[in-house]
Amino acid sequence: MRQTRAIELGTGLFVLLGFAALFFLVTQVTSRQFGIGDGGYRLVASFEQVGGLKPGAPVSMSGVNVGRVESIEYDFKEYRARVTLRIGSAYDRIPDDSDAGILTAGLLGGQYVGIGPGASETFFRDGDQIQFTQSAIVLENLISKFLFSKASEQPAAATREESNR
Repeated sequence: MRQTRAIELGTGLFVLLGFAALFFLVTQVTSRQFGIGDGGYRLVASFEQVGGLKPGAPVSMSGVNVGRVESIEYDFKEYRARVTLRIGSAYDRIPDDSDAGILTAGLLGGQYVGIGPGASETFFRDGDQIQFTQSAIVLENLISKFLFSKASEQPAAATREESNR
């Protein structure tokens, strides 16, 4: 009798610790705080295609996390996606001719904004727009282009084989 009570208490404690660990993990993963608070500055970039980019995604330069994606909106004047980036105040010397691209972290990883530094002597300030952008590469579009190009090549190859006979 006493042994089953100890097993029940142990199991309950194990489950409770599991829920506590899960709660801790969820709060750490979903935290979108970058640590810049109200400091830092905003940059705006327009893209033809943002793919799976989401608010809260990292912004990096040379692999160093310099900010976060603050918001993504559709601009009806330009018919492009308008992405607002929040850059940390420690990174206030980004040249104003830098470019931004939407990149993928690994083969199955999430998307982020990568900034390639320019060579200008002047730097971005709050509210500036990044002029040079490269949209996300959508894997489905690449696959469909490849398949359609292969499909269009096959009938031509078949007619060449028949004419050689």
